[in-house]
Amino acid sequence: MVHRRLPRPAELRELLRPAPIQLNATDRRLTRAGSIADLRALAQRRAPRAVFDYTDGAAGVGELALRRARETFQRLEFHPSVLNDVSTVSTETTILGKPSGQPFALAPTGFTRMMHTEGELAVVKVAERAGIPYALSTMGTTTIEDMAAAGPDARKWFQLYLWRDRAPAKDLLDRAIASGYDTLLLTVDTPVAGARLRDVHNGLTVPPQLTLRTFVDGALHPRWWFDLLTTEPLAFASLSSSEGTVADLIDRVFDPAITMADLEWLRGHWPGSLVAKGVQSVTDAERVVAAGADAVLLSSHGGRQLDRAPVPLELVPSVREKLEGRAEVLVDTGITTGADVVAAIAMGAHAALVGRAYLYGLMAGGERGVARAVRILSDEVARTMALLGVTSVDQLRPDHVSFRP
Repeated sequence: MVHRRLPRPAELRELLRPAPIQLNATDRRLTRAGSIADLRALAQRRAPRAVFDYTDGAAGVGELALRRARETFQRLEFHPSVLNDVSTVSTETTILGKPSGQPFALAPTGFTRMMHTEGELAVVKVAERAGIPYALSTMGTTTIEDMAAAGPDARKWFQLYLWRDRAPAKDLLDRAIASGYDTLLLTVDTPVAGARLRDVHNGLTVPPQLTLRTFVDGALHPRWWFDLLTTEPLAFASLSSSEGTVADLIDRVFDPAITMADLEWLRGHWPGSLVAKGVQSVTDAERVVAAGADAVLLSSHGGRQLDRAPVPLELVPSVREKLEGRAEVLVDTGITTGADVVAAIAMGAHAALVGRAYLYGLMAGGERGVARAVRILSDEVARTMALLGVTSVDQLRPDHVSFRP
């Protein structure tokens, strides 16, 4: 028999206590987002299709480079150690000689104000508060100086594509140095643009053109179009020419004849840390370090350049071993969770870079969405470390992770 009774008033008060009411709709949506996948779903609903696909897509018919990178992370298995005191876990580390609050940085992304009008300014403010690096792209939509002013105490990096004419590149370097940027990322995997077919199918141009398709899509996303039409015109801040598709711009402006001599030239002009971004082999890692790079960023450009490119994560152990401490090893592409970041560090990376993850947040809710993305990743990093039985980033080792057959 079950003994039944009437509940006491005090017990009812506990059960019926209302949850805090959030009046702001964006805050309500972001609070319910518990993962980057949730932010991606929000972004897909709030941004026009062409904008979302520009961020979400990769190169090739099957987008194999990106898909394989993500599948590689999914194949990983952690090996925790139990009965360790993990009451205090520190995610702080050192990246390129300077402190970082997390073992990840926010990667450079092009045309960022297209995702949300707050653009790079929102991202650098979040990076400043989180104490993590953020890299402004040559194809960014905010100037070097404006980003520096928005995040005066942020760890600011600058990503560079080399022009056929070197004079504009030298000007950008001088401006970045004067504005307090401490690290330069030279992208080396973009002699020509990758086949980004989603952009082709969507007819995405810079700036977006008002076609019948975009007009219909705009009716479904009026807030995005209102922001676009009532704020500063959308354009690349560091490029004077921006007509056509992004691929057209890359092929027209950037130099397909870039060689190791150009990296050496940059080494002579840049006083801070120099990173070769887009390295995809052990041999090339050795070459760029010999030419003066302080770090290699193992990257397939988020799967957006060469389809069927190597999976960057799989290169980490062999590159780390070959470089023997002469340079740091960074990695990106396919990282969607804090657990992915932890796995990359355990495999030998000094740090990971994330791009799409915070862009989903930006599309979902501007600066607040970026902050939510960084908070999600940071919590996942700390939680994964605790469950592995480690209390600091430097305790992560290769024996903490392996690939399932």
